Amino acid sequence: MSKHHAPHTPFEWFLLAAPGLIWGASFLFIAEGLEAMAPNGVTFTRLLVGFLTLSIFPAARGPVRREDRAGIFWVGVLWMAFPLSMFPFAEQHITSAMTGMLNGANPLFVVIVAALLARSMPSGSVVIGLVVGMAGAAMIAWPGLGEGSNSVLGIGLVMAALVSYGVALNLARPLQQRNGGLPVIWRALGVALILTAPLGLPELLAARWTLRSALSMLALGSMGTATAQVLMARAAGRFGASTASGSTFLIPVVALALGVIVRGERVAAVSVIGGAVCLAGAWLISRK
Repeated sequence: MSKHHAPHTPFEWFLLAAPGLIWGASFLFIAEGLEAMAPNGVTFTRLLVGFLTLSIFPAARGPVRREDRAGIFWVGVLWMAFPLSMFPFAEQHITSAMTGMLNGANPLFVVIVAALLARSMPSGSVVIGLVVGMAGAAMIAWPGLGEGSNSVLGIGLVMAALVSYGVALNLARPLQQRNGGLPVIWRALGVALILTAPLGLPELLAARWTLRSALSMLALGSMGTATAQVLMARAAGRFGASTASGSTFLIPVVALALGVIVRGERVAAVSVIGGAVCLAGAWLISRK
């Protein structure tokens, strides 16, 4: 009998929801961090704080197979260094709310890359989910596409990050199955930290801090880059990976709410509807 079960206590519901809530808030924290430093500094700072925070957890420092080290290096590039660098640059051109809502298309890219790697056509229901989800992503982006080249650039940077995520998550899955999730993520963070240091460290040293921006960057690194990973690993162990992944559906909802409420961002109605459509597509492809 499987040890996995559905959440039914308040703590279990919190454990299931917390990663999505934290990752959804990350786009707000990025926007606040940009008030203090340039984009490369935001990326490097979150990686530095995240790496140090994850180092506290003994499970993260567990051993990995020697033959998997090259794969972990590429996870560090494609899951950490590159996409986490794209989001701050994107938020210089589009709102944190739109960036977070577009992130709702992440599961779609994971499935597309998996199908390409397997050289097989997904099932009919998955294809329907992909079509629905991509239509929703197009609706999210549509108002921004009409606002000039800056918005188009921002949307393009988010799309590049999502493609990178799609490749990285397919690459990371077998590595995590063999070595455990946290040891792979901790080492990947270390790789990304080294890669982003040449451009990010000077920007961190030149930062003009306020209390709000400093707290936002601490939250982004300690929670969004580290603690959420630990909570997701615990949720996957308790409920199963499929159920735990449902937490990611909260990301665009939280990003939208915080962008509008905290930063006063304006979001077109068609983008909000598109976010719901995109989530529906992601839900369709995530079903067993």
